[in-house]
Amino acid sequence: MQHPGLKRRHWFIFPPLLTILLLVSACGNNTSEGGNANTRNAAAAPAASEQPVQKGEPAAFKTVTTINGEIKIPVEPKRIVAEEYLGSLIALDTIPVGAPGLTLENMYFKEALAGVADTGAYGKMSPEKILELEPDLIISGMADSYETLSQIAPTIIVPYGDLKNAHEELTYLGELLGKEQKAKAWLAQYDQRIAEAKAKVNAAIPADATFSILEHSGKKVWAYGDNFGRGGQPVYQALGRKPPAEVGEEIMEKQWAEISAEVLHKYAGDYLIVTDNDQTVQDYKNDPIWGSLPAVKNNHIYVWKEEKSWYYDPIAVLSQTEELAAWLTE
Repeated sequence: MQHPGLKRRHWFIFPPLLTILLLVSACGNNTSEGGNANTRNAAAAPAASEQPVQKGEPAAFKTVTTINGEIKIPVEPKRIVAEEYLGSLIALDTIPVGAPGLTLENMYFKEALAGVADTGAYGKMSPEKILELEPDLIISGMADSYETLSQIAPTIIVPYGDLKNAHEELTYLGELLGKEQKAKAWLAQYDQRIAEAKAKVNAAIPADATFSILEHSGKKVWAYGDNFGRGGQPVYQALGRKPPAEVGEEIMEKQWAEISAEVLHKYAGDYLIVTDNDQTVQDYKNDPIWGSLPAVKNNHIYVWKEEKSWYYDPIAVLSQTEELAAWLTE
């Protein structure tokens, strides 16, 4: 997954000519089967009925169950456009042919996506650009984009937040793409490195120490849970740390809360992981409000920029966990 802080945008209405073009293209490819949303969770393992690939025959297809019903997709898709889940695709050695420009800037795997086409704005990819790429599968987290995207190619929608951690994400996509063993192998290495980082932190930091995930921009401050980026995944999931007890239930249920300076102390744990593009640790120490917090007084504050904290795909989470573990054990 990519930028949880970005607002979702609604897709525009197609001009009649473009709509006809897309419909003709979809009919000609005969690769998409739509359907009404059903009650199954998109994060559940895709129920597939596979056909063996026969040499000299057209590509085989399988049917998967999604929130938009039964969708027929290629057994071995070759040209994927991915709006979300790029980190997991890379972990599975699957490089898409197109992705939104913003996701291509993910510092944790930017080099792996060199040459991947820019499909437009995140949350509002360009149908014209996608159509030019002739994809055989589209993967997105935007439920309101299905009607548009499914006219171009078979489209799998996995709504934002349905896949809650690296294991759910890699397992789902591994089964979707027929790369289950590769997913298991990657996760085994992931688990080993996470365990090593966690052991180092547990040896250095008391078990009952509380952690807060915060974002500071201008005069506004937000607190985050374990599935909204900013460091929540590495701190709360990977390292197994907890937020302050007084606000823990609220944060984990809502996943975010805008807080005022008057209640900052309630949300501030023994350690602060803060996203801030402008201020430094010293700036926080000099601030009369922040500087009065025990965590800041004790130098238990870590400040990083949006480009490092926003992402929470498996590759980013692994890197972030090891980075934070290094700081905590200095």
